[in-house]
Amino acid sequence: MTTAAVDRRPLAGLVALVALSPAFAWAAEAVGYAEPMENAAARAGVAADPLVGGLFPGYAVPGVGALAGTAAAGLIGTAVTLVAALALARGLRAARRSGEP
Repeated sequence: MTTAAVDRRPLAGLVALVALSPAFAWAAEAVGYAEPMENAAARAGVAADPLVGGLFPGYAVPGVGALAGTAAAGLIGTAVTLVAALALARGLRAARRSGEP
């Protein structure tokens, strides 16, 4: 079994975006940005009462400053998504190999 060379540029792009996430959070706060779904819910008079609060509500980490919390939540969320995508890709590759004649 040979291992294909891995292009690290997409991973570097993800790391760069996570590193910039505090700047995005600061800019959103500076211009008064609000999530469009939250705006629509407020206009419709729907109260947000989630069944589960989530791991990082509002992209914040309890006990950590706002900008550092945003970076931590972004890093953890990106890592979890990347691991899930890689696991799915590995499973699909294995399924494709087992179906080959």
